[in-house]
Amino acid sequence: MAYRTFRPRQPAPAIDMAAFERPALPGSVVDAVLRYHDEVQDQGSGARLLRLSAKRLRAPEVKKALGKLARRAAGVAVLWNEDESQIIRVLEAA
Repeated sequence: MAYRTFRPRQPAPAIDMAAFERPALPGSVVDAVLRYHDEVQDQGSGARLLRLSAKRLRAPEVKKALGKLARRAAGVAVLWNEDESQIIRVLEAA
């Protein structure tokens, strides 16, 4: 009977996860969504999803507030608790 010798497995190469991460969302984007939102979706139990529409992002006051961050703000939604007047969660599209 013939015996086979096996080599040990090689570890997988390390992946640099920093290459996949986005920079942190600036507070000015969240502030702009809270101030200038024009899309509101009721989520129940006093929660509302606040967003900026494409039309609102083109408004002069919103452009001035966001500057270069306007494109990123288009993918941000804020889940807001109307009863407590506080942010529940900030969501950002991938």
